[in-house]
Amino acid sequence: MDEMEMLLAALAEVDEDIDFAAGTALVDDGIVDSLMLTQIIAALDETFGVRIATGDIEPENFNSAASMLELVHRCRR
Repeated sequence: MDEMEMLLAALAEVDEDIDFAAGTALVDDGIVDSLMLTQIIAALDETFGVRIATGDIEPENFNSAASMLELVHRCRR
């Protein structure tokens, strides 16, 4: 399983009704709210072992699965 598949599996655990694979404005369009965002951050921590800094909790980092995966990569450094 590659990292994107791992991410999408973790996001499906947060909410299986959202198409995270196709979404490009998840936060901007109100699909992901602040409560769900905390669940996503916890899922990223659990799945990838990364800690998301407060300064990285910006809509552009959570608008798509691709941007979330980029955030994971930045947090690993």
